[in-house]
Amino acid sequence: MLGTFLHTHVYERKSVNCLSLTTAGFSFRMGALERSARERRTVSPFSHYNSMKRNLLLFVAMTFALSSALSAQTVITPFNGTNLDGWNFKRSNWENCWQVGRVLPSATALELVPAGGVRGQGGAAAGQRPQGQGGQGQTGQGQGARAGVAFVNMVGTDWNQDPRKGVDIYTEQKFGDCTVKLEFLITRGSNSGVYLMGEYEVQISDSFARPPGRQLGQGDMGAIYSAAAPSRNAAGVPGTWQTYEIEFVAPKFDAQGNKTANAVFKRVVLNGVLVQENVEVQGPTGGGLTMQEAATGPLMLQGDHGPVAFRNIEIIVP
Repeated sequence: MLGTFLHTHVYERKSVNCLSLTTAGFSFRMGALERSARERRTVSPFSHYNSMKRNLLLFVAMTFALSSALSAQTVITPFNGTNLDGWNFKRSNWENCWQVGRVLPSATALELVPAGGVRGQGGAAAGQRPQGQGGQGQTGQGQGARAGVAFVNMVGTDWNQDPRKGVDIYTEQKFGDCTVKLEFLITRGSNSGVYLMGEYEVQISDSFARPPGRQLGQGDMGAIYSAAAPSRNAAGVPGTWQTYEIEFVAPKFDAQGNKTANAVFKRVVLNGVLVQENVEVQGPTGGGLTMQEAATGPLMLQGDHGPVAFRNIEIIVP
């Protein structure tokens, strides 16, 4: 009987302990659930909506700011696709070989199809000094009515032996800080250049066949002449259209005309490849229009070193 009592007592104590633990655990879980419910009740049902609304308003504001910044830029297309109005020549005593038309690409020679569609004849303004119209170019109108038309330096491939030589050509309009985008085509062994402000040259040359292990120099495609060799060889095949995008910061001067900051090539992208970045130039790079620095200057394209064609030129100014 005593054994039965003890057994029952022990059993009952165990049951009470289990019940107490179970009840405590249930109370703990219930307490957690109640706290969670209270926290959910303290959050407004519109809080997520308000958060999404704030994010949307922020996105719209940022988009508007970016759109305003882009719309503040002016895109100038100095080549009208028809003639060379708005352009001048550097040397009037050398024969002008610039002609306007569509180019039949070739690695050995440039053949021109002018407006009349007859091969081998000069296009508009061939051999004539252009009559400018104030140098305003075309603003925000693409490349005019003749997409794909280029102006071409039809000098002989062996330009050193060609008595015509050819001349450099530059815009009547002047620019300071700007980004220049253009397409160009050269023949095998030819040479040209893009002169920002008429004084700072980004080199155009046939560097496609340069051996991979050979060090690039300041005469190679993508170089800033007399200032910096390109970081890599991104030259395309001669006789094919290639592209430049050049972001340029003009030199700065104080009220007395003293230079306070050098010109800087922020970025030079050749055929989609970054070849120059943040290159500061101390002065004109050689072969420039005046060899003098100023706050603004024209875009000049070299035409006395061989056959070259240019098209789809854009000058983007802030």
